[in-house]
Order: sequence, then C-alpha cells, then structure tokens
Amino acid sequence: MSKQQSHDHHYVPQWYQRRFLKAGQSTYHYLDLHPDVVEHNGVKHPRRALLPWGPKRCFYKEDLYTVKLGGWSTDEIETKFFGDIDSRGRDAVNTFAEYKGYCDELHEAYPALMRYMDAQRFRTPKGLDWLALMTRGGNSNQRLLFLQTVFGFHATMWMEGVWEVVRADNTETKFIVSDEPVTFFNRTAFPNEISYPRDTMLDQVGTRTIFPLSLNACLIISHVQFTRNPWAKPSELRVNARKFQQTIRPMLETQFARQLEEDEVLRINYILKRRATRYIAAAEEEWLYPERRVSRKEWAKLDEDWFLLPHLYKVPFSRGIMVGYEGGGTFAVDEYGNRPGNPNYEDEARHNREWISSQRAKLEWAKKRRGKSVAHVDELRHDRVYDKILAGDQAELDEYGAVDVQSG
Repeated sequence: MSKQQSHDHHYVPQWYQRRFLKAGQSTYHYLDLHPDVVEHNGVKHPRRALLPWGPKRCFYKEDLYTVKLGGWSTDEIETKFFGDIDSRGRDAVNTFAEYKGYCDELHEAYPALMRYMDAQRFRTPKGLDWLALMTRGGNSNQRLLFLQTVFGFHATMWMEGVWEVVRADNTETKFIVSDEPVTFFNRTAFPNEISYPRDTMLDQVGTRTIFPLSLNACLIISHVQFTRNPWAKPSELRVNARKFQQTIRPMLETQFARQLEEDEVLRINYILKRRATRYIAAAEEEWLYPERRVSRKEWAKLDEDWFLLPHLYKVPFSRGIMVGYEGGGTFAVDEYGNRPGNPNYEDEARHNREWISSQRAKLEWAKKRRGKSVAHVDELRHDRVYDKILAGDQAELDEYGAVDVQSG
C-alpha cells in the first residue's frame, strides 16, 4: 500500500518551531503581520491577527512543494529532498545551539547546518517567489526544480565567515520565530526600501546572517572583511564574493558563551520582525512586540554599539589555510578564498591595510563593549590569552586614553 501524499507543507519545519516553545508548552502566540480583510454582512474588517496555534498550524502552506503534471502529483520534494536536509539539519542545529567548543559532531554539523540554512532561505514563500524572479516567472514546478540546484548558494561565504553563537540564558525575553528564520541584516538596507521578494544580499560586506537556534541561542555570521574594518561601506562587495566553490575553515574558531542583555535580544527580535514577510511566533505574547521596549528603532543605528560583531580580539588575523591529503596533494586558500596562482592571493597591500584597521577596530570594540559579556573560543585557540590582551588594552585606554597601533 502506497504512502498517503502530504499536502500541508511547513516552510519552517515543526521540529525547528518546537525549539522555541517552553517546556510543557504546545501552542505559540502566532502573529499575522498583514491579516486579510474579510467582509461580513457588508462590513469589511481584518481577520484576527493573534492566534494561539501550535507548530502543526504555523508556517505552512498547502501543496507548497507539490510537483504537478496534469492529473499526476508527487510530494517527493517535501518527503525526500527536505526530509534528508531536515534530518541532518535537526542534529546540526542542536549541536550549535549547545556549542561549548570542539566536539566530534562538528565534522558532520558544519556542512549539515549550512545545507539546512541554505534550503531554509529558499523554501519559504518569499524564497520561492525570489526563485521565480530568477527563472523569469517560471511555473511552480520550475521553481521547485531550480531550488534543488541552488540551495548551496550561500554556503561558500558562510564557511569563510566568522561564526558566533550568542545566548539569552539570563534575559527575560527570548528569541522568536519568523517566516524568514535565516535573516540577513545590513544597516544600509532598510526593510521598507527593499521590494518583495528581493532581499539584502550576502555578498555585501556589511551583511550579517542571523539565525536563531532555540529560545536561548542564536547564530550570527559576519564577513571576515567587516570584522577587520567595521567602518567599511556596508553595501560594498566582499572580497572574492562567490558561490558554489570549494573552501575550508578551521573548526575551532566558532565563538560562543556570550550572554546578551535584554535590549540586545530585543534588537535581534526587532530585526527578525522587520525582515519577516508575514508571520512571527513566540512563546510569550509580549515577545512579539520588541518595538515597544527596544532602546532604538533607527535601522542604521541598531548595531551602533557593535553588539552584532564577534569578539574582535578572538578573530584570527590569518593569511589563510593549507592542508595536505594522505597519498599526496594539497589544498590552499587565503582568508577570502583566493587560490595560489590568483593575482589576489595573499594580497600584501590589502593585508597591511587590514592589519592597521583591524587593530584600531579591536580598540574601538574594547571601548564599546566594556562591561559586557564576552565570547569565548576553544582553549586550543588560546582563549584566556586574548582575554588578558583585551584587559591590558582596556587598562591602557583608561590610563592614557589611547593605545599605540603598530603596522604589521
């Protein structure tokens, strides 16, 4: 007997949604940001915006991934394509949500998480509508087939970014769920100026990726180039911005354990809400309205205190990485993915400019983030050493008001 075909397709998986419910809780506060207007007895009124719904009824659309040919249809994209991605992604999300340093699971978690995140970017109604632009208005079947070929679109640049898992263990407000879980934030890309279904592009140097992992954990990915020069024009293209190319990253560099303050969680939720297409959900009703209590709402100033930046003292100033393979052969890239033989590989002039700007950025970060919780890295990356350097620079700033920045 054949398995019954599914029709309720969740573009935000139910397993992911449940990570944002409290223990013993089964329903959300589910908010429709743009409720439909209905007419009853000649009177028009908007549908109720706030609903007490569980994950089964949230973030889904009928036959969103159904491929149809005449009278025949299949849900294999939902059950097989997304099924495999979600199965591996579920474990990867949990690994990073509880990240405390290197573990054996990271070997599988990194690629699985990026596959899941990239698929999540395209599987939403907005993502599918964006694919329609790329296929010049192709039908639903064409969009779904295209999705299966482009879902690794962002993985290369994510792999080369600086990863930090921030936490909200000590705050009253926790992270919310939106219909665009993998959210791009760029302070120069104002939400009301981006026409649907277009979005901020990851290849812009100031674009940060914000991906809540649970009630208490959120992944933030920043471009290395921006951490070295946070004063760079956010809309300029990242060095060697590209897609679908091989690259590599050390597994010990992910930052973790920074505890956000209440207002910082509110600002992340505010970004998630402003970048949502139509729906958000939260375990507490009050969390759906971060604009009521957030300290600032000006988009360009949301990260003025650099709270979305990682611990700049713990971002390695590396010239890249080289690996050798058993049986012979090597693979080498610089920090921007340039390969040996490329004229931009380990560009000396760029290196010198970025060394100076990165040292100045560290000191500015040390001033802006004074008294705040700081991130850690695996002890094998000399975590405590960098904390001592930070403390020394802050003491020197207190005493002299400046620290000499040497060229490198």
